Amino acid sequence: MKLKVITRQFELKEHNDDGTFTGYGSVFHVEDSYRDVVMPGAFSRSIDEYAENKAAPAMLWQHDPDKPIGVWDEIREDDHGLLMKGRLLINEQVPNADGAHALIKAGAIRGLSIGYSIYGGGSTFDEEREIRELTDIKLWETSLVTFPANPAAMVTDVRAALEDGIYPSVREMEKYLRDAGFSKRDAQTIIANGYRTFIEREAEDVLDIESLTYRLRGITK
Repeated sequence: MKLKVITRQFELKEHNDDGTFTGYGSVFHVEDSYRDVVMPGAFSRSIDEYAENKAAPAMLWQHDPDKPIGVWDEIREDDHGLLMKGRLLINEQVPNADGAHALIKAGAIRGLSIGYSIYGGGSTFDEEREIRELTDIKLWETSLVTFPANPAAMVTDVRAALEDGIYPSVREMEKYLRDAGFSKRDAQTIIANGYRTFIEREAEDVLDIESLTYRLRGITK
């Protein structure tokens, strides 16, 4: 299963020498780069499921499932968003945990990012505002990440779509092109003058994202 991610500037409320810290994994009513907005109550079902099973989402380093660095002791919603209290497993010979602890203390790590999927019927599209409201989210993991924005997330989504033989929407492709290093002008030129023709011509092919990027760069030369 492919997870999406939401990355926010880490809202550090508390960080202690024993490795415990508190922060928000997600904030309500804020539009992200996908034009998704998390609504209050979106995590309720997921929180209840974890409580019932006496479990918690994973705490990872940089979304790497091979790099757990701690545990989440408490997750709950308040009026602001998803409040999470966790413990880095420092002094326990857990790779990356002590490093993450030091980086947080130094202010070098300010990113907190959730990996999630959406339950069936867990989103609605507001056509007037052209945003998707997320109302029922399955929280899988929350990671400490280096950057407060995650352009790699869009690259992953575009790659997956292409591998499935599905071409991204105009908006998705423009966002990908900007994240891949194209200027706003070049991205809009590709969309206006080349992308629609390109996808019609290549509709029979399944391209990988590197190939697509390389060929689109040729359009702007």
